[in-house]
Amino acid sequence: MQGRGEPRAVVFDVDGTLVDSTYLHTVAWWEALRQHDRLVPAAELHRAIGLPARELLTRLLGEADYAQLGAAVSAAHGTLYGQLHDRLRAFDRVPELLRTLAGRGWRVVLATSAKGSDLAALRRAIGADDAIDALTSAEDVEHGKPAPDPVRAALDLVGVPPESARFVGDSVWDVYAATAAGVACLAVCTGGTSRAELTEAGAVAVYDSPAALLSALDAGPLRD
Repeated sequence: MQGRGEPRAVVFDVDGTLVDSTYLHTVAWWEALRQHDRLVPAAELHRAIGLPARELLTRLLGEADYAQLGAAVSAAHGTLYGQLHDRLRAFDRVPELLRTLAGRGWRVVLATSAKGSDLAALRRAIGADDAIDALTSAEDVEHGKPAPDPVRAALDLVGVPPESARFVGDSVWDVYAATAAGVACLAVCTGGTSRAELTEAGAVAVYDSPAALLSALDAGPLRD
């Protein structure tokens, strides 16, 4: 680890990592697909959460169905998820985690595929804008996770090289993206992905929750 005076960053995924939204997205996608006569098991949907909409729908429906229904299903999901904004909640001790890291000299960056009103709702749920140095959204990158683009864009914003950064996510897609960007990935299990899956994907450390990560700061990859 570099000295405290040198720039370093922690990049956070948001959905499922800082905010308890994974299952809300699952329900919204399930209903959006049902409205277009496509019944996809919720378990399959859950495992695809974290992918950009195009990749998620192509994975679940195939290219032909995506070409026919993708735009309409994505729009329906946006409407349905928007109706759930008031149910978004940050996980326990998330604001404290972000402020503690900022106080220790880490530049805190959010990397999310959310945009517009969804992004605004997530930031309200977190309630720690004072600790956040920068954020990237779907509008800032050409390719979403598991491509490394969101992680690289986040680091570019704060001028920190991959070796001086850590990424925190909740899905295998997060781990793949961070690894491809050359950034060590810590993972939390709050998105519903198992410890074993996250470890197998390449996470260097796995925690039950953001609160558990905060409690273990002095003993893990984010220690001073």
